[in-house]
Order: sequence, then structure tokens, then C-alpha cells
Amino acid sequence: MRKLYRVTTDSRPLLPLWAALVTAAASGPIMDSGFPDRDWWPMTFVGIALVLVSVMGRRPRSALLVGFIAGMAFYLVHIEWASLFLGPVPMVALSFLESLFVALGALLISLAYRWCTTAWPTALGRLGLLPVVVGGLWTAREAISSVFPYGGFAWGRVALSQSESPFAGLFSWIGVSGVSFVMVALVVLAIEAVRMASLPRVLRLTVALGALAAVLIVPAFPVAISGSTSVAAVQGNGKAAYFDSRERGDLLAAQYDATEPLFAEDLDVDMVIWPEGASDINPLTEPYAAQVFDYVSEELDAPLIAGAITERGDKIFNTSLLWEAGEGATDYYDKKHPIPFGEYVPDREFWEPLAPDLIGLIGRDYTPGTTDTVFDIDGVIAGINICFDISDDAVMYDAVRDGAEILIAQTNNADFGKTDESLQQLAIARIRALELGRSVVNISTVGTSAIIAPDGSTIDQLTSYTAATMVADVPLSTTITPAFLLGRGIELLVSGLGLAALVIAGRTERKSRG
Repeated sequence: MRKLYRVTTDSRPLLPLWAALVTAAASGPIMDSGFPDRDWWPMTFVGIALVLVSVMGRRPRSALLVGFIAGMAFYLVHIEWASLFLGPVPMVALSFLESLFVALGALLISLAYRWCTTAWPTALGRLGLLPVVVGGLWTAREAISSVFPYGGFAWGRVALSQSESPFAGLFSWIGVSGVSFVMVALVVLAIEAVRMASLPRVLRLTVALGALAAVLIVPAFPVAISGSTSVAAVQGNGKAAYFDSRERGDLLAAQYDATEPLFAEDLDVDMVIWPEGASDINPLTEPYAAQVFDYVSEELDAPLIAGAITERGDKIFNTSLLWEAGEGATDYYDKKHPIPFGEYVPDREFWEPLAPDLIGLIGRDYTPGTTDTVFDIDGVIAGINICFDISDDAVMYDAVRDGAEILIAQTNNADFGKTDESLQQLAIARIRALELGRSVVNISTVGTSAIIAPDGSTIDQLTSYTAATMVADVPLSTTITPAFLLGRGIELLVSGLGLAALVIAGRTERKSRG
């Protein structure tokens, strides 16, 4: 019996360095293929496995190198859309930064494989503790890079590949970080079950398949529908990219032209929604734009929610306005976390000398907003978020905390053309619907625009790069999902477990050598 539960350990690297580097380089595009637009979700698990295999047993320096290569191979493919208008330098710089985090995570994971298998060499240690430690370390790395530096970059978390997979139901229970943890832990479990040749094959298969089946059969948390609201969302298909050639007022005209056909229909809508940057003229200061907003609201007998750039004093904001005919702006939301090196330049005096031509293209710096994230629209509380806000856990959770019954995601994807970016963003919106138990109206200037129900299903969707509208009755809910209730607690728990266990294993391993 002792032989069954005691496992021979081997701290040597599983692969020679050259093979580990090749494997790490291959992991990037393979992992990315699990995300939209390909959406081959199982491939993300394969990519995770390749990263883990490439760092197993490595010494610190080689683990850092292998992890860095894995990070660059993934991000250069995953965010290639960032190079569409500004060229490769910003994309490479962002990929380089994110890959440093991946490298540090790979270092910790390599230590976990070396120390944990020595400290706890039993089957329980390898199949029970090691998946928790490695999954926790991976989740900790994702969590830190999502908020640091300059607000972080939450794109590319492995869980974001699972919006339409059998794992999607887990989002309502454990959130994005929890799903990342489960995914990595399952891959570690599967790898260890294969490696442990001393265990009977039946036992190894039972452990691996049993754990996978337990995860796949978890349904989404049931969401109670408390009513509905009628929404008209308009995709104007204007020339909304930063460097598009256009005349002043073209964007406002495109949005209005796409909305005008609704005037002739006998509609009874509760709100009209335009995207981020719907108007290139500020209706707070320009009478013409205010008149257009008034007319749309009056003709459809509903408040208009629209994005515009606003100024207050010497500060510039990326703003969503709640506009009512005859009253003007009755509420507004200023984007809380403008995108660094996109919507503002942090520490401009430091960065501009390093790349004056590129930094000079960002002529205005948006100020982070301090407003709340909800609008009260005739008694319906709508959570408002702008563009990359959808990937920001804190902003999304704040909206539900403030009573949101529906989430409105306004975005301008024009800067990224027909790349994967808009589909990646829509996948995140679908995950938020599941995670928070709220319908999401994802409306873009050019697409991809869609209305997502709380169960993640699509109520309506528009073809990209067409001027079109979605009119639908959208479910409302006040259900509190376990994911929202636990909040960052899951992320802190699994990350803390991984880091604490690594420290304990390191001390145990040193004592065993001494």
C-alpha cells in the first residue's frame, strides 16, 4: 500500500532548454486559438499545458527566460490588433511588459514543481496540493498584472477564453479569477496523473476524468428575472477611428442617420443607447449637438444614453451622458480608468523623450472619472461602463453594488478595424452577464454589437461595419450571484494559498537538504 501512495520525485527539467523554448513559443498561438475569433476553447488548456511542461524543474534563470518567451508568443498574437493604427511599437512594448509578469509567474511555478514534489511526494501531494499551488500562483500573476502598473491590463486572462464553453456556468459561482484557477489546476492534475506511472492506470484516469466531469456538470447560478426594459441600441458605423479622415459632426450625423428610421416605427422604448464617442461634438457646450440629442429623445419618447468627450475646466473626460428632451444631461458617467498610452500618457515627461513621435500622437489626456457607475432611468438602474471598463473587475462590480439591474457597455472598436479585438471584448461582455447575473447591452460604433441575457445567450446581434439598430425587451435582475457575493475573495484565497504553500514547501525542502 505504501508504494501506491509514495511517488518517486525527479527535480530535473522535463525538457532540455532548447525544447522548452520551442514549446513555450508554440504555447502562445495555441493558447490564443482558444479565444475569439477562432473560439476553439479546448486549445487554451493545451496552451496552459505547454507552458507548464516547459517550466517544470527549471532553475530560476531558465524559468524566467522560458516564461518570457511564452508570454511574448501569446501576447504578440493575442493583441496584434493594438498595432493596427499605431504600428508595432506600442503592441511590442505592452507585450514585453505583460511577458515580464508571465516570466515572474513561470519562475514561481518552476519553484513549486521543484519544492512541492519534494516536500509532499505522495499521490495526495501531487494530485491534491500541487494543482492548488500552481493554479493559485497562475491566478496571482493574472490578478497583479490586471491592476498594475497604471491600472494594469486585464486582457488575456485564460478564463476569458471560456465564454461559450462547458465551463461558462462556473463564472456565476467563482468569477473570472476562479475560472482561471480551475482551468490551470485541472491541467496540472491531468499532467500529474499521466506522469505518475506508479499509480494504477484506472486510478489515474478516474482522478483526472472525475475532476473534469465535476466541473463540467456545474450549471450557472439561477437568476431570477424581475422584469424587463425595452431598449433601442444604435450602431452608427461612422468614421470613429482616431486617425479617420472626417469633418466635424460626421460621427453625430452617422449616429443620427442610423437612428432616424426608428422614428417612423410605432415603438415604445424605455431607453435609446448610442456607443462611446457617438458624438464628436460636445452637447454640453454646443447647441447644435444638444438639439440633435433633444430631437432623438423627443421622437422616441425615451432618454438617450450617448458617449461624448466633455470638458470641465481644464480637464477632459470620456463621458457617457443620460439625456432627456427639454432637460438636457440629467446624469453622466466619466470613465474611471482611461487607457494608459491610449487615452492619456502617464508620466508624460518621462516617456515622451523615449518615443516623441508616438507619444506626440496622443494630444489630449483624459482625466479619470470620480462619478458613480449607474443611471436611474425612470426607475430602472443601469450600470454604465465604457470600452475597456468591461474587463475591469472593480468597475463592473461597483455597478452591481450600486444597484444595477442591467449593464450597458458602450464602446468604440473602430481603432482596431476588423481584428479579433471586438469579438474578444464581446466575449468578456458575455462572461460579465454570467458572472454578475445581468443582461449586457454591448453597443459599438462599428461592432461587434450585441445584447446578452443573464444566462449568456444572445438576444440580438448586429453585423459589424453596418449601420443598424437592435430593439429588444431586455430582462432585468437583482439576483446576487455567488461570484459577486464573494468578489475578490476567491482571487485572494487561491492566490494566498498558492503563495503560502510555496513558502512552506520551500522551507520544508531546505530542511530536508540540511
